[in-house]
Amino acid sequence: MYDVMSPACPTRQVITHVGQKWSALVLYALESGEPLRFSELRRVMADVSQKSLTQTLRQLERDGFVERTAHPTVPVTVEYRLTPLGRELSGVVAAIREFAYATMPRIEAARVRYDARGGPGDGQPAAGRGTTIPAGAPRR
Repeated sequence: MYDVMSPACPTRQVITHVGQKWSALVLYALESGEPLRFSELRRVMADVSQKSLTQTLRQLERDGFVERTAHPTVPVTVEYRLTPLGRELSGVVAAIREFAYATMPRIEAARVRYDARGGPGDGQPAAGRGTTIPAGAPRR
């Protein structure tokens, strides 16, 4: 049986890979089902580096979420698409994206409230707590 709270559990690697920003964006970019070339993915994900995209695609391919197809052209054309497992995961990522879209005003309001009270760890008292935590002090 799997236990994600156990350091040795292999599901932790999957969660780590899937939880990375670039992984979620690759899944979103490939969500339509149409294959995309590496250069198309880089264009869609404007701020991703070549190295980060390469590493992300390799991890997603290794985990079985993305399929890489190399076409024998000059130069070689490589396309990426979601596997059936990747399409399942894409649905989960889409639900998180929809949650973010629907709740963003509330999230932004929470951030404003947090920032206004100084937030913990910066030496400012958190509203209603009455204590100041010195900067650099260990947290409990």
